[in-house]
Amino acid sequence: MGEVRPVVVPALAAALARELVRRAAEDRSVTRAAHRSPTQVARRRITECRRGNAEALKTIVKRHAWPTADLVGAPASTAALMILLHAPDLEFQLTCRDLIAQATADGRCPAPHHAYIADHCAVELGQPQFYGTRVDPATFRPYPVRQPRTLDERREDVGLCPLDEQMRALRLGG
Repeated sequence: MGEVRPVVVPALAAALARELVRRAAEDRSVTRAAHRSPTQVARRRITECRRGNAEALKTIVKRHAWPTADLVGAPASTAALMILLHAPDLEFQLTCRDLIAQATADGRCPAPHHAYIADHCAVELGQPQFYGTRVDPATFRPYPVRQPRTLDERREDVGLCPLDEQMRALRLGG
């Protein structure tokens, strides 16, 4: 028996999509500003923004389930993932990781979304990541990876480029 998903009318889905995209853009904006001028006030703005975004996403998930690509469109679903990755609540991230895993299995969410949140949660729990998507900013190397010999195969399975290619792009700033 399949999961029962709430029905969301198109106007509400569009409003949710706009809100998610707006919130992710605000996070990028305050983060860029903090990088340009790394003050305590700028760091506080990031914290407040991310806390507010996480609360809004929690409300959306509670009322409508995970905002999948088939519900709110790919850009808004990706925005929701970005908000989730910056959320200060690991328990919420773990709950959403499982929702995203199911949505990915059902074809309602892009596979890389699950790879990113699964790796994020693994690193936060002190476990090796599975897809190598998280990079330690101090060493600029991926956090430990489970079964490194088959990493690029797993990455390919979910539509990610080989790790060496990802690392080259990161070093080039792209």
